[in-house]
Amino acid sequence: MSVVRTRGERDAVRPVRRGWTLVLGGLGAFLCSLDVVVVATALPTLREELGATLSDLEWTINGYNLAFACLMLTGAALGDRFGRRRVYVLGLGVFVAASAACASSSDVGELIAARVVEGAGAAVLLPLTLTLISDAFPAGERGAAIGLWGGVTGLGVAGGPVLGGAITEGLAWQWIFWINVPVGLVMIPLSARLLRESRGPRPQLDLVGLVLAALGMLALTWAPVRAPVVGWGSPEVVTAFVTGGLVLLGFLAWERRVLHPMLPMEYFRSPGFSVANVVIFFQFLSLLGALFMITQLFQTGLGNSPYEAGLRLLVWTAMPMLVAPLSGVLADRVGTRPFMLGGLVLQAVGLGWLAAVADPGVGYASLVPPLVVAGTGIGMIFATTASAATAAVPVDDTGVAAGTNTALRELGGVFGVAILSAVFAHNGGYASTTAFFDGVTAALWVAAAAPLAGVAAVLTVERALPGR
Repeated sequence: MSVVRTRGERDAVRPVRRGWTLVLGGLGAFLCSLDVVVVATALPTLREELGATLSDLEWTINGYNLAFACLMLTGAALGDRFGRRRVYVLGLGVFVAASAACASSSDVGELIAARVVEGAGAAVLLPLTLTLISDAFPAGERGAAIGLWGGVTGLGVAGGPVLGGAITEGLAWQWIFWINVPVGLVMIPLSARLLRESRGPRPQLDLVGLVLAALGMLALTWAPVRAPVVGWGSPEVVTAFVTGGLVLLGFLAWERRVLHPMLPMEYFRSPGFSVANVVIFFQFLSLLGALFMITQLFQTGLGNSPYEAGLRLLVWTAMPMLVAPLSGVLADRVGTRPFMLGGLVLQAVGLGWLAAVADPGVGYASLVPPLVVAGTGIGMIFATTASAATAAVPVDDTGVAAGTNTALRELGGVFGVAILSAVFAHNGGYASTTAFFDGVTAALWVAAAAPLAGVAAVLTVERALPGR
């Protein structure tokens, strides 16, 4: 016999459901963010135990990011069409199974393939975490909930290197993936039972848009991933860049004429939406590229163990947890733009300072101030890009905004790892300590320049917007 609740009884249940939604959505965001960076402190171990080359190491990070970036809009669209809770649970299942496959890999090729599938699961999960949270909370509480979501995402980035280093050193590198399995297996039934089902405003799935977006992003991410191996001017890379650009132009043209677009083009007329997406691309180009180099700097260059490297990186990666909440509160009063642009400048200054002091005899105390400055800038950006992008669209399209923002974030990360790896290989290598520091220093200068390029790009975009 079914039980019909009164309005008062339903209202009494809602805070409990909102709490569970925040917990389950936050955990999903944490897992996705954690696995972007958790491999970083295990890179030297993978190089030794699996015989991985520099290109292989790039792929252990970029295989995940490539699938993550390419399928982000697809995940959001599938949730809007078939039910966000249902697709979220499906994404959890894929993520858990792929994590187990990563942990069971016997060679680097198997690991990279499993990381690609894991990234596909994460692409379904992450945009839906924000959509589910936005749907569960009323307008007056939504900003605080999204702020907590951003803090948990920052915790995943901050904790990844430490957790990865501790597990790699204390257990084995495989356990950085095994830990996802029990957490995911608990989350699946809880999510199926406790999350509220909802759908987006579009009655039809934009299949053409889905295919064009995925293919365009695939080509654009494939190019920088392959460039360090075959050369930036090779026919393969040039063809991938051109193809990706043309396919994405086709996607934009299609979205302007289709009745139910997966990404309404009018959103890009909003300064908040456009600026947030430009900022996150350049920030992650710098951030993930620098992380790829700095984790190796501490271990290969300075002789730290994986766990020691993770702990020393905390002065950098933990800053967002301290800075983001304060930046979020202040941004509500003065706007998000000063924090996004200011964050890019601080990130550039910190990484440039790090490049200037990095040498074989450098002490840890000399590295702390530049890492703190760079981490402060990262925290200012974490606190504001997601809220700026989602605030610019209707609440039903929160997932679309989050998917777009995160896709560009991961695309920037792919470019960052590929570009900085190419700079490292061109200017140095692993042959000697001197060669290693020559390569790392050159790469860090590029990481410092990327946020300043982001500032210039933001100013250019703002001038091009209607009414500017």
